[in-house]
This record gives sequence, C-alpha cells and structure tokens, in this order.
Amino acid sequence: MALRRGRLEAREVSDPVPGPGELLLRTLSTAICASDVHFMDHPEAGVDDPTGRSLYDAEQDIVLGHEFVGEVIGHGPGCTDQFPVGTRVTSIPIRLVDGGRGGARIIGQHPEAQGSFGELVVVAEAIARSAPGEVSSDAIAVVDAFAVGEFYVRSARLQPGEVPLVIGAGAIGLSAIAALRSRGVEPIIVSDYKADRRELATHFGAHIAVDPAQRSPFDVWREARIEHNLWGALAIFECVGAAGLIQKLVDSSDMATRIYCAGGWYTGDSLDITAATRAGVTIQFGGGPMPQDWYGTLDAVVDGRLDPLPCVGKVIGLDEVPDAIDLARRSDGPPRIVVHPNGDI
Repeated sequence: MALRRGRLEAREVSDPVPGPGELLLRTLSTAICASDVHFMDHPEAGVDDPTGRSLYDAEQDIVLGHEFVGEVIGHGPGCTDQFPVGTRVTSIPIRLVDGGRGGARIIGQHPEAQGSFGELVVVAEAIARSAPGEVSSDAIAVVDAFAVGEFYVRSARLQPGEVPLVIGAGAIGLSAIAALRSRGVEPIIVSDYKADRRELATHFGAHIAVDPAQRSPFDVWREARIEHNLWGALAIFECVGAAGLIQKLVDSSDMATRIYCAGGWYTGDSLDITAATRAGVTIQFGGGPMPQDWYGTLDAVVDGRLDPLPCVGKVIGLDEVPDAIDLARRSDGPPRIVVHPNGDI
C-alpha cells in the first residue's frame, strides 16, 4: 500500500532489502494509526522535517505503516543468530542509518524506511525483539500505541491524592487508562463524546466516563476529589490533538494542573501564554515513548498482564486500507483497525 503524489493505493513496489545488521520480516499484522492519516494529510511536515527522520517526496513511493509484527525470513550482512528464520519479531518503528551513526528514519514515513502496509518490512536487529508465546499477533501489532500511554503516565509521576483526567478514548487514551490502572490509580476519569468509546474505556480501567456534551469533565473531577477526599493537583492526559483544545484545557483548569499532550499536532496552533501563566499550569509536549516504555509494554502484552485486543475493532486486507484510513480520518472507526498484508484475515 504505497503513497505517491498524495494517493494511497495497492500496487507493486520493489521489495525492501536488509542492509548490514538488519532483518527482513514477512508482515503478519499491522495497525492503522492516526499518524498515518496525518502524514498523508499534512505532507508539508514531512517535506520540512529538520530532523531527517521523516520525508515526504511526492515522486517517491512511501509505504505507510509503523505498528507491526512480522516473521523473520532473511538477514542482512553481519546479523547474529539471535533471530533465526521463522522467529516472530517486532520493533520500535525506526530504521537506523549506518547502525545509528547516521541517525534514524521513521518506518512508514520515509522512502528509505518502507512501512508495514506491505508484505515485507526491514528492521534493525539491534532494536528488534522477539514476540514468543501464544499471544495474538494483532495484540503485538498495537504495542506501539499502548507504549505511548505508558510513557506519558510514567512521565506524570502521579502523587497520592491526584485524580487523573483522560481526554479522548481512542487508542492513545485507552493506553493511558491501561497504564494508570496498572499502577492502581483510582479513580480514573475519561471524557469522550462517543458512547462506545466510553464503554471501552471502562473495560480498560476507567472508573468514571463523561460525555462532555452533557457535563464538564472538570466539574466531574471536582466532585470526584470531594467524594474520595483526594486533594492533589489535576493531571490531564490529552489524547485527541484537536486544534484549540490545549487552550480550552488551560482556561478550564485549576491552579497547578499538569497537562500531558499525547495527541499529535500536524497543523499550527497557538496558546495564550499569559493565561497559562495565570493558571499555573505545566504542559509537556511529545517526547515519547522511550525504549523502556516500548519494551515494557511489549513484555506486558507477551506476559498477559495487558490485553490490548479489545481496542481492535476490525481486521482487513491491504485493498481495504484506503477506506479504513478514511474512517480513521473521521474518527468513525474503532480505536484500532488491523491489517494483514499477507492475507489470513
């Protein structure tokens, strides 16, 4: 499934070739992420990426997809025997350049790092991990999404008396809820307009689900802290990424609120710094997940301590990816749609 001149369509492209220290995988399962949509819809971000990690070139094929697991079918020069042919393997979605000395490319967002919406994908042996056991490949495919919530919750370092509020119950919001639940945090409040996503959030561990069209989640938080006699600061996990949302959160927050921005922004936005200063808020943008979050989430899925499968609402083949991307664009589909590029639906 290749992107070229703004069009995403199934067509033949050259097979990726593993370089030194790289593994060639047959893709078993891969998940559609909102980042795939953003990369398509905002090519300017890839054209002007100063880090060099992503690159949009309208004249080159880019195979999207960065949440994946595959089976080892080949090795590049210099690989060890750590991952024999047939091993099920996943990886942090970056392809190292010259073993990392030349930086990295985001898998699925660069012509030199073709993604997992294809039958084959290349990963670096140094950062790959095996996925042993009986756990579903579809569960492994969404490890990357659930590592995001783990990173932000770890970063928040919640203290006794603090009640968290998760804004948005898509895959990233669910991952934050799961990370909070794993730490025994209670109560966890989630806000989402869609009833089915609020219900799913309670499955993952939310104690209070709010429809913001009916009630202010901030009022619900204030009531919860009184009911539970918890008087710490509010920690917000913003998992939507809508323009103007951070300003609304700042304007509604109590003093000393911390806002963790897990939602991705690919268009310009603005923030009234004076209002944020008066509110005394702390805001963290981006920065994760880090390897410890990613590998820790993988271990939790493999060990059965975390089951992310309830967020997967549909399994499709490659030909259905454009329609599924459009569902993700409108936030009309399930939190995660999984693709099996080599069939076996």
